[in-house]
Amino acid sequence: MSAGATNPPSEDVLVIRRSLLDQLGSFQGLNFEPRKYLDAILSRGNNFFLRRDQAEKDPTHKQIIPYVLLTHGDRVLFYVRGKKAGEQRLVTKGSIGIGGHMNESDESLFALDEAAYRAGVEREVGEEIAINTKFEDRIVALLNDDSTEVGRVHLGVVHVFKLAEPNVEKREAMITNVAFLNQNQLMTRRESLETWSQICLDSLERLSA
Repeated sequence: MSAGATNPPSEDVLVIRRSLLDQLGSFQGLNFEPRKYLDAILSRGNNFFLRRDQAEKDPTHKQIIPYVLLTHGDRVLFYVRGKKAGEQRLVTKGSIGIGGHMNESDESLFALDEAAYRAGVEREVGEEIAINTKFEDRIVALLNDDSTEVGRVHLGVVHVFKLAEPNVEKREAMITNVAFLNQNQLMTRRESLETWSQICLDSLERLSA
């Protein structure tokens, strides 16, 4: 996530009403039936754009955040959010998820189909990480965490990019300490991870199956 609460940029971001999530079936943590939610979430009648500074403070809406785990074999891409990260609440936190807001420049994607949404996600990831290998994109879960200030206003769509080779390079200055680590190595870093990454790490075997 690249949300910013203290000084969020002036832009419009894609949201759904919290009441839609409640109607579909609210949950805490991961939900491994994403299809139950995606058709409704990606319906143009149900998602719309809201000013980011407003959305960051409004728990009656959920900002849609693709959250992408890059895997190769039993290893997952790990990085640390540097001081240039847009979300100051997550600076210096370790992460295994690449992702960001869908903003108004992505609006045309949601007039189309899921393939267009995935293309938008690949573009968002490509702004932060250059993937120099073939990969398979799978949507494996949704992530909701109402236990934190950041989580209450975001809803994650968890993707796994299965890479043919561990061949990536960072593009954003906010990304540091990039490495592919296995589950045991990640568990030793668990307490330093952002909350969403902790949730994904705890179910990593199921997410990456």
